[in-house]
Amino acid sequence: MTETAERLHRLPRYLFAEIDRQIAAARARGVDVISFGIGDPDLPTPAPVVDALEQAAREPENHRYPSYEGMPAFRRAVAQWYARRFGVELDADTEIIALIGSKEGIAHISWCFVDPGDMNLVPDPGYPVYAAGTLLAGGTAYPLPLLPERGFLPDLQAVPAEVARKAKILFLNYPNNPTGAVASLEFFQEAVAFARKYDILICHDAAYTEVAFDGYRAPSFLQTPGAKDVGIEFHSLSKTYNMTGWRLGWAAGNRDAIEALGRLKTNVDSGVFQAIQYAGIQALQAPPELMSATLQAYDERRRLLAEGLRRLGWPVQAPRASIYFWIPVPHGYTSTEFSSLVLDKAGVFLTPGIGYGEHGEGYMRLSITLPTQRLREGLKRLEEAGIRYA
Repeated sequence: MTETAERLHRLPRYLFAEIDRQIAAARARGVDVISFGIGDPDLPTPAPVVDALEQAAREPENHRYPSYEGMPAFRRAVAQWYARRFGVELDADTEIIALIGSKEGIAHISWCFVDPGDMNLVPDPGYPVYAAGTLLAGGTAYPLPLLPERGFLPDLQAVPAEVARKAKILFLNYPNNPTGAVASLEFFQEAVAFARKYDILICHDAAYTEVAFDGYRAPSFLQTPGAKDVGIEFHSLSKTYNMTGWRLGWAAGNRDAIEALGRLKTNVDSGVFQAIQYAGIQALQAPPELMSATLQAYDERRRLLAEGLRRLGWPVQAPRASIYFWIPVPHGYTSTEFSSLVLDKAGVFLTPGIGYGEHGEGYMRLSITLPTQRLREGLKRLEEAGIRYA
């Protein structure tokens, strides 16, 4: 067989594929693994959304190729949702494009703007796809450290001018994966000014805006004055409506960037199955109460996990948004060493922070997307195995 391309040699194994491998190996040894790993909602997609899919799937007109950009009705539903939720006005025809999940668009956006030798500014720790998409486009990912003393917000003023002038894209993600941090509109205003100064496209990953607690309402980057001049926002139905497997999301904002992404997509995919788009319309038009039970369950788990970790000595606060806890590794261990120790001693999997970048070392990520009884059992196992923070 012919040798694989150099870009593939440079591409690391995808973090969550490696997580699946480790858990599968432990289960093959007979271990009943409790995984706090992948942030995949365990609660079902709401019944009205499933019903809408079933009805649309029976219509022969939906069995043919869909439109590349997404059905006009779906894009209008996205625009209406943004207007209700954030007060943001979007042109459904030119400022929104449907995606096969937001991950797909995030991976492809670099292909639209990055040439070999260009740079993207990538949060570290951060969702691995930001750096992977940059690499596949022939660019270099310049890490922006997310540090606790800054509330896990990047210091844009610390980016060297010669780097900023080479940069094509600035990736942001709030509420944040993996840290659970949140950002204010004031920070987004700073980012818009930075992007204007250096002619950079901001790509904001907003997948977790609707998973928030204690009355907190996460803002959209597109609420910021001038945001549409310099950026786009990726969003998804995955975390908002427990639809990770459905693969439906969108990008919205700057019309030139949306057009470029659409032009690329017409050459590499054939759009989203229309029945799924009809289900997405049902979700977007539903009242907020549709997901209240899910948020209540997450809030219960969030409080339970925070209390349990504190009992074991961890200095943690429950996150205001997202489905993640970002906790420090005990002294004397790397994140990978500690993850292996916990899996071996307690049959519990915690995601090592190094998988999210160099500045993720020293941390572990825990997801609350597992049933409450399993979460309780996981904490019990940690306590019985003597896994504490020290």
